[in-house]
Amino acid sequence: MKVEALRLVISSARKFINMGSLTRLWNLLKNFHPSEISTLMTHLILREKLILLNTLWEKDQEKAADVISELAPEDASALLENLPVDQISDILEIAPSDDVAPILEHLPEELKDAVLKSMEKKPTEDVMELLDHDQETAGRIMTPDFYALNENTMVSDAITAMQLEADVESAFYLYVVDNQEHLRGVVSLRQVLFSRPNTPLKNIMTSDVISVATETDQEEVARYVADYNLVAIPVVDAENKLVGVITVDDVIDIIELEATEDIYKMASLDTTDRIQDSALTSIKKRLPFLLFSLITASVAPFVVKNFQDTIANFVTLAVFMPLVAALGGIAGNQTIAIIVREIAIGQTEWISARKALFKELLVGMGNGIVIGSIVALVSFLWLKNPYLGLILGVAVIINLFIAALIGTMIPLFLKLIKLDPALGSVNLLTMFTDSIGLLVFLGLGTVFMSYLK
Repeated sequence: MKVEALRLVISSARKFINMGSLTRLWNLLKNFHPSEISTLMTHLILREKLILLNTLWEKDQEKAADVISELAPEDASALLENLPVDQISDILEIAPSDDVAPILEHLPEELKDAVLKSMEKKPTEDVMELLDHDQETAGRIMTPDFYALNENTMVSDAITAMQLEADVESAFYLYVVDNQEHLRGVVSLRQVLFSRPNTPLKNIMTSDVISVATETDQEEVARYVADYNLVAIPVVDAENKLVGVITVDDVIDIIELEATEDIYKMASLDTTDRIQDSALTSIKKRLPFLLFSLITASVAPFVVKNFQDTIANFVTLAVFMPLVAALGGIAGNQTIAIIVREIAIGQTEWISARKALFKELLVGMGNGIVIGSIVALVSFLWLKNPYLGLILGVAVIINLFIAALIGTMIPLFLKLIKLDPALGSVNLLTMFTDSIGLLVFLGLGTVFMSYLK
């Protein structure tokens, strides 16, 4: 939806909600896709969201459930927990199981248990199986609804079975299993339709199946789907039994979620922080990161304190201190952004990082020489002091080199110790580039003080 259209819809929806004209609200939204309605809901306050959801539920329960599925799990749970238990369970019974599991995970424990007890047996069993798996793994995000038939099934029987089967989310492939439910192969629906009716599935299946285990990280699942151009990927347990399927729409959600998480973490933000949150809620979410930033940023003042005499003897040094620190921080952030992205798409690991490190060091040194030369020349033309220009230029070159080194090593080290590479990288980088850059700049200023004067 275009921005102008979205603004108009938001304004109209709010107007109808405040007027109590819910029929007009339904007429406004009934032809919208659930994803468009979910986007609209993110711009409303809680009271407005509840009225809108209840209106959808009264008019079209399936669309209401689809809208909940399109919301981020934390946003959906925050909305649902304001509804009666029976209504929550009714909504979640309609929604796909792989969307229900993360929503339930964000509900308060007592409410979650009550909803699971209230839901019908089949959806509850499917959801409980998904909740048994760790978060952000293939087992948690898979759907248990898929087409799977025995390898000895004839093509004609397979077509009949699919026609009789209820609609499933992963109707892209027909998976072939043996008598023990082990995954043996995969057949495209096109192959089924164009094969002779009396042909066994094992004769037309592709036995080289790309699959993932239930404990596979969701980022790795996304890489498999992207690398092999799949629209769905099967999930197997430790015994190679087919237990679920992950579809491309779920993979797109994963990619969006992981990218958002990395951006938030690199900016030292809680991934659940939203513009619709109250000021107090946002303060609670952001304050811990700011306290951590306070700790890392406090190193630089201690460095500067040791050079008070140097600064007092040549105050001009203080003018260029922010420049040295800022250039190092910017260059380091560029390196971190590149390395975090490479790690996210599986291109860089600790054991294969030598090439990345060498390249980033060359970039840091090259940029440092160019920027340092420009800064040195400008400072010389401005203050007519060649030694100040030389000191400033060398400090910038060294700091950009350090920024490249630290910007590469921090994400790789965090990955090595099983932490998110984006988590705290920028704060740690700032600590190093500010302190080391100022140490080099003021240290050189101290050594060459007699020339500066």
